[in-house]
Amino acid sequence: MELILKKDVENLGFKDDVVTVKNGYGRNFLIPQGMAVLATPSAKKVLAENLRQKAHKEKQAIEEAQKVAEALKGLEVKIPAKVGEANKLFGSVTNIDLAAALEKQGHAIDRKFLFIKGGSIKRTGPYEAQIRLHREVQMDFEFEVVPEKK
Repeated sequence: MELILKKDVENLGFKDDVVTVKNGYGRNFLIPQGMAVLATPSAKKVLAENLRQKAHKEKQAIEEAQKVAEALKGLEVKIPAKVGEANKLFGSVTNIDLAAALEKQGHAIDRKFLFIKGGSIKRTGPYEAQIRLHREVQMDFEFEVVPEKK
């Protein structure tokens, strides 16, 4: 079944992509949730016209995402956390904590677009995350988890 996505769907595609999925997934989940519509010939023509009109706006969005990426490259983020024996954390540091730390630095990035390599963090030290600023602009971001000052 061919569908046109109306929203970004994780592990499937981005908005306005034409994707092929199994009939049940499309009919029972994507279409009722408002995430996709059937890719009929007329819908494909409308999509092509909309994409032509969006091309200029898309170019500006990519340029802006690249500016944000350049600003983030020089940024040094240290996330304080409560630490026990052998630098082991009480709890963990996740993408939510990283999003909050970036927010304090003046960069509002949705936590859904932050991916910490290896999942949640359980020890202090330097770590790396991947930030998706745009479908074509992704960057690796280094940060550090440090012991909280008492």
